[in-house]
Amino acid sequence: MDLITIISIIVSLIVGVIIGRFLLQSIFKKQEQAAQEKSERIIKQAEQQAEHHKKQRNLEAKEKFLQLKAEHEKEVSQRNSAVAQKENTIRQKEQSLNQKLESLNREKQDLDNKNKKLDHLMEVNERKSQEAEQLKNQHIKQLETIAGLSAQEAREQLVNSLREEARSQAIMQIKDIVDEAKLTASKEAKKVVIQTIQRTATESAIENTVSIFNIENDEVKGRIIGREGRNIRALEAATGVEIIVDDTPEAIILSGFDPVRREIARLSLHRLVTDGRIHPARIEEVVAKTRTQIEDEIVEIGERTVIDLGIHGLHPELIRMVGRMRYRSSYGQNLLQHSREVANFAATMASELGLNVKHAKRAGLLHDIGKVPDDNPELPHAILGMQLAEKYKEHPDVCNAIGAHHDEIEMTSLISPVVQACDAISGARPGARREVVESYIKRLKELEELALSYPGVEKTFAIQAGRELRVVVESEKVSDEQAEILAADISNRIQTEMTYPGQIKVTVIRETRSVSYAK
Repeated sequence: MDLITIISIIVSLIVGVIIGRFLLQSIFKKQEQAAQEKSERIIKQAEQQAEHHKKQRNLEAKEKFLQLKAEHEKEVSQRNSAVAQKENTIRQKEQSLNQKLESLNREKQDLDNKNKKLDHLMEVNERKSQEAEQLKNQHIKQLETIAGLSAQEAREQLVNSLREEARSQAIMQIKDIVDEAKLTASKEAKKVVIQTIQRTATESAIENTVSIFNIENDEVKGRIIGREGRNIRALEAATGVEIIVDDTPEAIILSGFDPVRREIARLSLHRLVTDGRIHPARIEEVVAKTRTQIEDEIVEIGERTVIDLGIHGLHPELIRMVGRMRYRSSYGQNLLQHSREVANFAATMASELGLNVKHAKRAGLLHDIGKVPDDNPELPHAILGMQLAEKYKEHPDVCNAIGAHHDEIEMTSLISPVVQACDAISGARPGARREVVESYIKRLKELEELALSYPGVEKTFAIQAGRELRVVVESEKVSDEQAEILAADISNRIQTEMTYPGQIKVTVIRETRSVSYAK
């Protein structure tokens, strides 16, 4: 039973396997047929789509071809029209060139004809010139025979006589013109200058590079020097001034080029001696206080100066520099006094001439502002002063007058020559400036030697403090007309070769003496 059951089960399994295989084969066949049908449909659809795309691309290609063809034809037509236009232009140019060539040929023929005529005329002229030259030579020979001189000698004598006559006439005319100009033009100028000087008060030069500190007795000198010189060293270090303690009775010398420092040292010494406490710490304290006081005093002096002169709106830094001028001197002349003087001169002269008085006064006060800067750059003081005025927004006319008062730059304003003239007036007046004796004597000798270098000059005398040069000439060698020429030549050489204040009068003296004895 069990065996039969097992066999039947096995047979059933085999039959089931065979039936399942058969069923699977049939299913696979159906799936294969369905897949084949689907692939055929897909291929057919793809072929249809490809055909459709092919037709569409062909149409697009044809349209593009037609478009390109139309553009090409259009471009070709444009090029053809441009070529035709250029051909027409070239044709017209050729026609105009042909016309010009024809006209040139005609002109060339005319020129050839004229050249032939000119050649003929030149030949005729040459023959006539030769004939004239022969006649001239004959006349010259006859004149030489009559006069006993050659043509060259006669020409030289004539030229020399004409030159001397022309020179003499020119000198006389120049003299007449100068005299007339002086009579007509110098009266008002002199009047303006004289009134300007008379209406402005002046002082004499008193400043130099040393200050004297007076003491009651020589015992104070020892206290100022201190133990082993510590006090005097502290004073020199704090003030920057050399303190000279020598055998001068009841006096100590303060030496230094900066007058502000000298004033600080003088006031500090006065306070220390009055107080009696003199030691390095006290010295530094007193010097610091004195320096602050001097700075305040400088500002006060500047403000008082601009108020006195009626100048408004000046920058505070420029006011401070104006105050510093009080402690600065130029050739022994106090710089603030000089600047105030120039400001008053310029205002008076500008008023007489109808110019801007405020600008003139402002430029006169600030014209030497470049001499008192804190840093002392390597620039001419006129240029530095102009830069400072420009920095603090001064008027362009004022800036130009400051920069041009020593001819450092070109004058562009009418105020500039006024300020320059007033500066010269203030510096050249008697007693305004101190001049070193050696340079003064050297200038006088140079004046005399310059005049002695001319032929015929016998003696020279520089008089009137070098403001007049008298030249004595030999009457046998120098005529009256030559004396006029000599005076003008010497004046021109002095102007170009020498530097001097004011003006120098040149007087040429020619004396003729006739001596006879009665026996």
